[in-house]
Amino acid sequence: MINSSPAAPILNRLSNASSAEEFFSLLGVDYDPKIVNVARLHILKRMGQYFAKEQFSGATEPEIRARCKAMLEQAYADFVASPPIDQRVFKVLKDAVAGPGKPTGFVPLSELK
Repeated sequence: MINSSPAAPILNRLSNASSAEEFFSLLGVDYDPKIVNVARLHILKRMGQYFAKEQFSGATEPEIRARCKAMLEQAYADFVASPPIDQRVFKVLKDAVAGPGKPTGFVPLSELK
């Protein structure tokens, strides 16, 4: 997922991280364990969405680290401000609340015979 170069050891370390807490630790981002316990996958998915928009070519290690830290802080803040169901980063949550005119797959009991 993370493209890195020899000039970007933080990207290598992040690509080898095995937990949300490790991401927070590597980037020096403070967090509330209660929020991370509920939204860890959502936070990392959102960070990945932000990360996909970034271009690190020519950036120095401190710049890359600062940008990664800012992405994690923003992703975390998204889930401090509202719960995962409201953010809908995963398809299953997006599909749970279909937009206007989209079938929801709901069949009322009155329709069953």
